[in-house]
Amino acid sequence: MTPTITFHGAAGCVTGFCAELRTEKARVLVDCGMFQGSKTLKALNYDDFPFEASGIDAVLLTHAHIDHSGLLPKLMKAGFTGPIYTTAATRDLCEIMLADSGGIQEGEVNDLNRRNQRRGRPLVEPIYTARDAKRLMPQFRTVKFGEPDVIAGDLRATWWPAGHILGAGSIAVEIDGEDGPMTLLFSGDLGPGGSEFVAEPEAPAGFDHLIIESTYGDRDRIATDPASRRRALATELREAHAAGGPLLIPAFAVERSQELLMDILAVMDSGEAPAGDVFLDSPLAIRATDVFLERGWNRTTGLNPFEPLRHSPHLRFLNKPAESDTLDRLKGWHIIMAASGMCDAGRIRKHLKRLLWRRECTVLLSGYQAVGSLGRLLAEGAERVSIQGEEVRVRARVRMFDAYSGHADATGLVAWAKAREPVKGATFIVHGEPLAATGLSGRLAAAGFAADRLIIPALDDSYRLTRAGAETEQAGSRRLAPEAASRLDWHNNRAGFLLALNAALEQAPDDKAREALLSRLAQALGQGAVDADQGGSRPVPAI
Repeated sequence: MTPTITFHGAAGCVTGFCAELRTEKARVLVDCGMFQGSKTLKALNYDDFPFEASGIDAVLLTHAHIDHSGLLPKLMKAGFTGPIYTTAATRDLCEIMLADSGGIQEGEVNDLNRRNQRRGRPLVEPIYTARDAKRLMPQFRTVKFGEPDVIAGDLRATWWPAGHILGAGSIAVEIDGEDGPMTLLFSGDLGPGGSEFVAEPEAPAGFDHLIIESTYGDRDRIATDPASRRRALATELREAHAAGGPLLIPAFAVERSQELLMDILAVMDSGEAPAGDVFLDSPLAIRATDVFLERGWNRTTGLNPFEPLRHSPHLRFLNKPAESDTLDRLKGWHIIMAASGMCDAGRIRKHLKRLLWRRECTVLLSGYQAVGSLGRLLAEGAERVSIQGEEVRVRARVRMFDAYSGHADATGLVAWAKAREPVKGATFIVHGEPLAATGLSGRLAAAGFAADRLIIPALDDSYRLTRAGAETEQAGSRRLAPEAASRLDWHNNRAGFLLALNAALEQAPDDKAREALLSRLAQALGQGAVDADQGGSRPVPAI
């Protein structure tokens, strides 16, 4: 049987990576991630898998981020009983992250079901629960970097440091064949390098096929060393302090939070930034910090750079919701870090509702924001947003600070790919929005990669792998049109329309003008008109 690869996630978008690899004797998944961003994308998390879960022999997991690991408990519930291979640090992080994800789903579904009951709508169930995540953990098997493991049938795999977060790896796969093994390398998420917190990315050279992420494939960031990064952070803190209010940082709970905390405390201790209380308002980030203190040794330096997080007079950990609620009473300068990093779940939404309308507040976005996420809307300058159905005016200072990105930029991605040459067959460009993926494709072609073997798959595309390249399989049904994965959906457009409507009604000169506007909208909906001369006595539908 000719090996095949099918991309069930992070194809045409950044989140939800999942690649199915079929050989003569095995079927494995590389990652099984949760979709994030627009509601259209997130709805895929609730759908059936586009494959038979019970037929999967094993999962190879690159790292613990939810967009790579988040549907593993669902896979178990659907019938998967095989092993999940990953590094020890990734296993430990998954234990807390998947339980947290299940708990968030339970809480949000409870809230939604209360609203659905009032509206007469059917009740829904969480994708999985915290208990499901706990039941999954015995299926994990730990691997060591650089040591090959027999996975299933004719397939072996070796993990190599990806430099992204603690425990993250690129995965080299060997598939036995009559004329020798076919080799593939999955980049996973690649780090930018040059950090004292994680080891440099590394992997051998010479593969038949390469699968590479492209999150920042169309752009370069200003190169920074630790000292210049801290200087830039200190500037952000000083300006937030000068604005007169708190600094709110949507937290990516694993790696980003710990690195930011380290540098915030460092610039406060050095006097480069004003000292103040720093509240880590994320139980997940707190538990992840414990894992970093236990396993966060940098392979390059032989040190654990996170040791200062054990004791700091400025740092406060808030585990309980009641502790989080006390922040409502604080005035003046302080820093709050709360999950999630894209502002779409967790305690950050409560703080945003409370603080976004205050001019003295600063919101510091510290990483990639997916299309359709609340964080992306704020980054693009939205003046009004809807948070859990409540309209909020954006008056706070919103700053984008990308010095802590865990992803390599375009130059870094090309350099990593060049170091893996020769690549005899296809290079698949995944895990990026269309502009990022096509941008990386162009850069790789300019760097000497054969343009006709650079492939940007769409969601659920499948390919037969040969020594010379990859052949598209007969297209099956796609869960989404290719363009739907990377654009604002109708949910975003509806929310934007309602916000614009409310703004237009507020700005109208008088009630007669408001009634006229509503009449035009009602007519467009085929619902009749408002009689403006009669003071709007005719009913207007809820729009």
